[in-house]
Amino acid sequence: MKVSDILRVKGNALYTVTPDEHLAHAVTVMAEKDIGSLVVMEHGELVGILTFREVIQTLVRVKGHLGDVPVRTSMDDHPLTCTLETDMDEVRRMMLDRHARYMPVMDRKMLMGVVSFYDVAKAVVDSQNFENRMLKAYIRDWPEEEAPS
Repeated sequence: MKVSDILRVKGNALYTVTPDEHLAHAVTVMAEKDIGSLVVMEHGELVGILTFREVIQTLVRVKGHLGDVPVRTSMDDHPLTCTLETDMDEVRRMMLDRHARYMPVMDRKMLMGVVSFYDVAKAVVDSQNFENRMLKAYIRDWPEEEAPS
């Protein structure tokens, strides 16, 4: 299974912010859209990702007062990325290695979507359920063996 398979099922809604937007605005967008990350884009290029992890770390640093804190000071400016052709097993390994919950999907410099750890886990479970159903159907239709003569 490839990343493109997940995005096809998930859909292609993308939510982005710029690095100079206020973090308070980004948090509002995340809350309104019920999402855990925003891709940070500048001049049409990926420059970072903002997740609830970075927001919490910033809230602690500024003692709960976001004020005019720009996204740039909180975002992860070296996000892990993958392509549409990346295999799901590789995405899972990459996410586990870096403790990443969200990964932008790129086609060269174009943002194609974001996959979350939830998306990856759901794809694995769905694939296992499909395989399980196929095996059960195969076993039910197992041909009877002829008795030895």
